[in-house]
Amino acid sequence: MTAGSRRGPTGSMVIDQLREGILSGRYPAGTRIRQETLAAEFGTSRLPVRDAFQRLESEGLITLIPNSGAWVASLDLNESIEMYKIREALEPLALAESIPYLTSEKLEDLEAQAEAIGRCEDPAEYIRLDRIFHLAMYDSERLPRLTPMIEQFWNMTQKYRRAFTKQATGHYWDATNNEHSLILEAVREGDAEAASALARLHIRRTRLILTDHAELFDS
Repeated sequence: MTAGSRRGPTGSMVIDQLREGILSGRYPAGTRIRQETLAAEFGTSRLPVRDAFQRLESEGLITLIPNSGAWVASLDLNESIEMYKIREALEPLALAESIPYLTSEKLEDLEAQAEAIGRCEDPAEYIRLDRIFHLAMYDSERLPRLTPMIEQFWNMTQKYRRAFTKQATGHYWDATNNEHSLILEAVREGDAEAASALARLHIRRTRLILTDHAELFDS
């Protein structure tokens, strides 16, 4: 029996809850997480937890170290810079490839999400909404290899975006919301070249800001 066939509802629940716990910061980056502790927390055997570790390692959220165990993935500053540079290359491509297939209903959803982000004042909720907004622009059905790669990079850098967002000033919020509006305008017009260029600048600005906050990263 394969690991995939062992995953029933309990396995899916463990994966979803552990993923959310890591992304929300409940399980901090760089900390060890133990099978027996999580099995007791979730009220299950160790097997679904072990399967969850393997799944979340593939998503970039967990690091499995032989003879040591499972650790919540962490980055140093140089690793984060590298990932943002990769995102600057991949996400504009994903957006350009997705624009022709974005329906009017999808565009309405994206506009509603951007408005919700603009009204949000809670950093944790802002990070959650911002992630949903950006990933929703990419057509995962037509880009089955590219979109999981992008999501993995989002997973691995989320802790640091969250840490910075907690101390960000109003200027950062205003600039981010304005960039969202410009990207959406280009998407609505079907201008893949402009939308891609704006997305690249949007990601680059975050990278440059994080570069100036080395204290947020693991040494």
